[in-house]
Amino acid sequence: QVQLVESGGGLVQAGGSLRLSCAASGRTSSSYAMGWFRQAPGKEREFVATRIGGGTTYADSYVDSVKGRFTLSRDNAKNTLYLQMNSLKPEDTAVYYCAAGTFKASGSYYTTRYYDYWGQGTQVTVSS
Repeated sequence: QVQLVESGGGLVQAGGSLRLSCAASGRTSSSYAMGWFRQAPGKEREFVATRIGGGTTYADSYVDSVKGRFTLSRDNAKNTLYLQMNSLKPEDTAVYYCAAGTFKASGSYYTTRYYDYWGQGTQVTVSS
């Protein structure tokens, strides 16, 4: 089991920045993918960013709408994944969820089904 706790959400004006944190505990060594999804009111949960692998060998992937604005980073000593969000837009408003998934021979890590563990979510609100 892996437990995930997000923090760092809040209210910010358009153009501002926030940094989300996701602290992982439990069997963190079993996580192959760790990333972020978001869900706006009335919409499905959507992929934002993910890191595949860990340590010094990994690959980051982002949804097109956040490329160049959002950046993943990780503090392995703290088992914490960060999402730095810059140049925020009102359309970034959503509940942001951290997710972790074990390795799977098939399936896309852009979908919620790939992930086995989820945090409780943190609200991000961007005002215009």
